Amino acid sequence: MEALTLLLQRRSCAALGDPAPEGEALETILRAALRAPDFLRLRPYRFLLARGDGRRRLGALMAAAAEQSGRGADIVARAAGMPLRAPLVVVAVARHRPHHIVGRLEQQLTAGCAVMAMQMAAQAQGFGGIWRSGWPMFDRGLHQALGLDNDDQIVGFLYLGTPTALPAPPAAADPAAFITEL
Repeated sequence: MEALTLLLQRRSCAALGDPAPEGEALETILRAALRAPDFLRLRPYRFLLARGDGRRRLGALMAAAAEQSGRGADIVARAAGMPLRAPLVVVAVARHRPHHIVGRLEQQLTAGCAVMAMQMAAQAQGFGGIWRSGWPMFDRGLHQALGLDNDDQIVGFLYLGTPTALPAPPAAADPAAFITEL
């Protein structure tokens, strides 16, 4: 897919089925993440892949975290099935690397850019994806259950697979509505 077309037609796809990216396609997606803007090349990220039974394990950890944090029974029940919405879930984590020049926020932005790069690389190869957030992203119990450090921060869950339904075309937007000349 041509680069500008890919960027200008980017859209999230929530209807995802098998197959998920694997092998060379998955390798390409992960390599794209490593090309995110990264001042001083700190590589302030880590990616946890949940596929196959790993999605059920992730769902069980999400449900336990929801219960432990006192969320309602409906959220606890829904949490277990959240990773089953796609054949591959990438848990994207910003790993803070203490540095006197590159602060925490800049490192988190790098991790976020890595997620965007992965989604774009997946779409360029014919896969679909959606970057999800929500309460699990901020739940420290889930962070602990995933073996993350206290300074780590989940920046999203990238759901990847093959589109089972085409998402709606991107809405037209006028860039001028978001610009202020200085």
